Amino acid sequence: MKAVLCTELAGYEALSLVDLPAPAPGPDEVVVDVAYAALNFFDTLITKGAYQTKPALPFSPGGEMSGVVAAVGDRVEGLAVGDRVAGYLGYGACREQVAVRADALTLVPDELDLARAAGLIITYGTTLHALADRGQLRRGETLAVLGASGGVGIAAVEVGKRLGARVIACASSADKLAFARARGADETLDYAAEDLKTRLKELTGGKGVDVVYDPVGGASTEAAVRALAWRGRLLVIGFAAGEIPKLPLNLPMLKGADVRGVFWGAHVEREPAAHRAELAQLFEWAADGEISAPVDAVLPLDQTIEAIGRIARREAKGKVLVRASGAA
Repeated sequence: MKAVLCTELAGYEALSLVDLPAPAPGPDEVVVDVAYAALNFFDTLITKGAYQTKPALPFSPGGEMSGVVAAVGDRVEGLAVGDRVAGYLGYGACREQVAVRADALTLVPDELDLARAAGLIITYGTTLHALADRGQLRRGETLAVLGASGGVGIAAVEVGKRLGARVIACASSADKLAFARARGADETLDYAAEDLKTRLKELTGGKGVDVVYDPVGGASTEAAVRALAWRGRLLVIGFAAGEIPKLPLNLPMLKGADVRGVFWGAHVEREPAAHRAELAQLFEWAADGEISAPVDAVLPLDQTIEAIGRIARREAKGKVLVRASGAA
């Protein structure tokens, strides 16, 4: 089978396409013919050893995937050859076949195509956990989404609307903001042209925003915290800007505000029942058309470098996938 491998921590540009033996399932595993592997910003980091997860070399990038069950281990129950499934792997999805524990997979409803299912798990899973669980977002509250046109950003716009919030989408260009508005954002803010704190205050009549969803980091974080309402919540999702901000702690103190970390991977590991319930909810919403799970681009497996490059260059509006075998 074909697999994309990281053999040295030199960044995604050094990935290579190789032939490997086909996997066989262990007793509690299934082998999946991968239809689509979905890529994320952390694939730019994990391939140079700059992510919190540091797999042993060699490994494949791609933290989530969808496909069709090809073989089943002796102790596996509830899955059969031919089932359409999707799952979170952490890494390793950019290959034609993968052996994975059966309890890491979820059946994909017939109404949901495998391409969208592949890209739902990390971005929308992170977002539902962040907004509903960690952020305790309530109907009628105001949510500001930084980096609103990327994968997790669009997920936050859509899930925020589904939870009943007024959503302010913040991004760096007019076309990205138009994309966010088309996905349900009530207001937009171009932080390349407008002062983030000032404009968020204006859009909330001086009250400030109740929840900030921040996958960006850098200078935007402090500005967003300064725009929080009394008892507001900053959700720390990630640092796509490349800089981990150092926040003056007097700011949350004076606002009675919270800074809440969102580590979805640990949530999946430590609270698997909650994760399975969240994923079932997301698949149901996607199958019913209540969330779009937009796919920006689908490239063949041998163009994985270009696919990750689109994310690294901030070109993606929604998910970027690579197509492996069995795509349907």
